[in-house]
Amino acid sequence: MAFYLGIDGGGTKTRCALGDDTKTLATAIAGGSNVIRVGEALAREALHASVLEACTAANVAPSHIQSICVGAAGAARPEIAGKIQSILAELTPAAIEVVGDMVIALEAAFGAGPGVIAIAGTGSIVYGRDATGRTARAGGWGFAISDEGSGHWIGKHAISAILHALDAGQDTSLSAMVLQTWNLPGLDALVEAANSQPPPDFPQLFRVVLKAAVERDSVAQALLADAGSQLAGLTATVVCRLMPTPPHAPIAMTGSVFRQSTEVRQIFYNCLHAQFPALEVRSELVEPVDGALALARRAGKATKGI
Repeated sequence: MAFYLGIDGGGTKTRCALGDDTKTLATAIAGGSNVIRVGEALAREALHASVLEACTAANVAPSHIQSICVGAAGAARPEIAGKIQSILAELTPAAIEVVGDMVIALEAAFGAGPGVIAIAGTGSIVYGRDATGRTARAGGWGFAISDEGSGHWIGKHAISAILHALDAGQDTSLSAMVLQTWNLPGLDALVEAANSQPPPDFPQLFRVVLKAAVERDSVAQALLADAGSQLAGLTATVVCRLMPTPPHAPIAMTGSVFRQSTEVRQIFYNCLHAQFPALEVRSELVEPVDGALALARRAGKATKGI
């Protein structure tokens, strides 16, 4: 029997799914394995831990895996893909394919069919494919200059919002909550930390913004609304490039920002429907690791000539 492995290598979490020709046998979760964000050592630790946990749960030796597909941000860079392949080759002789995280998410949502996937986790990107197979993307150009609506973007903009509120003489509960989360004594220390190199853990503040929004802090609520609007704008860009006139292909969502914030999802939906009234925006969130496993199966069966 052949076994296949799909991996979603995110900046905060690594999800792994091990399956045979027809079903998923085991799943596992470890820490972040985005080489760009966490470095090679931590990426190796997370990738090894998730693969070994899944193999143990399914009682399958890593050496019996036929093919692996990994979805990872930055996979278009040969040096990043090469590092991931080398790390996994330490565990298994399987054929290893490394693709962009948007590729596995699109596969999980639509298989080989047309559609647009909006991804908002630690980073963000929107990726789509039309009925002819033509693809387009928007966003996802890195934390410093892009990744609108992501956990990193929300955390970074939370600091700006706190300081803008201070300038305007407004109160926001975000100030005390962020200082407590980063264990800082005051706003001067916050400014220093936010401007430090390497940058601080901005994605950590996404949960702080969520909590403040639940407590009806208007600054936090505005941040989440802006994130939803930004993500809708990126999605509209892809829709207009691929399908400028109806019928439009469906839209799907994935990532921790969409998963954890109903406000981001609602604003995202409202903005898109205002521009494209007939557009189908699917409410069920996609699990990209399922797409990675499907691509691993496809590659393995192609190798066997099935």
